Amino acid sequence: MKKTGYAILLTCICLITSLLATGQDSIPLTRPDSGSIRIVKDARIDQLIAKQIEVNEYTTRSGRRVTAGFRLLVSNTKDRQEAIQAKTLIYQNYPDLKPYLWHQAPYYKLKVGNFKTKEDALYFSQQLKPFFPKGVFVMNDEIDTYFINNVPQPNNR
Repeated sequence: MKKTGYAILLTCICLITSLLATGQDSIPLTRPDSGSIRIVKDARIDQLIAKQIEVNEYTTRSGRRVTAGFRLLVSNTKDRQEAIQAKTLIYQNYPDLKPYLWHQAPYYKLKVGNFKTKEDALYFSQQLKPFFPKGVFVMNDEIDTYFINNVPQPNNR
């Protein structure tokens, strides 16, 4: 009986203590003087923010190497060896054109170049047509800006 009385007394003390112990005082949600907020800042903060934007733009520019552009599709074949030969032909005759070979089952596709404008891509497609009688096709693609191919500007162009 004694143990039961102590247990009930201890439970009551714990309940009363938990009701009285609050973590925070209650604060009214609205105050009569909170109609507006006034922010005071130094004008140099805007200058610092503009400078930081400029620094971020400069430092991350090299990381952004991909942009919309054009490539030339020179081979679309099921024969892997034929695609590799086309890639070798590009390396031998046009070392400045970067070839991109990938397998999209069941085809092996070879695209070349990184051209910003369609006119540049068309210029090189005319140069490549004798090497690829099946056709050279200009395609929209994501190009690597680090390897942009510049077209030589002839006098009659």
